[in-house]
Amino acid sequence: MVASINKSAYVAAKHGIIGLTKVTALELARTKITCNAICPGWTLTPLVQQQIEDRAKQNGTSFEEEKHALVDEKHPSGNFVTPEQIAGMALFLCTEAADEMRGSCVTMDGGWTAQ
Repeated sequence: MVASINKSAYVAAKHGIIGLTKVTALELARTKITCNAICPGWTLTPLVQQQIEDRAKQNGTSFEEEKHALVDEKHPSGNFVTPEQIAGMALFLCTEAADEMRGSCVTMDGGWTAQ
């Protein structure tokens, strides 16, 4: 949903997924198959954990300090998105309540894209 400096391949891939989601939703609009994208912000995955550990070493700070500093850079909520929250949204998208959600990009980013 946003661009990041020095991450052109990553950003291009993510933007491509959004386009693919919309095309798929349109092509399948008259079927029972829906296609939507869940767009999470910072999620404490092993990859992000390593980034935090690297920042802590580089800055001579603790893991906890860098964890809070990283998420506070982007998420107004000050919280990471959890895998459980992402899974909950995925489950919702599989319910009848989401039958007419087609081509939507659902952000779960602590308010990052609302700024």
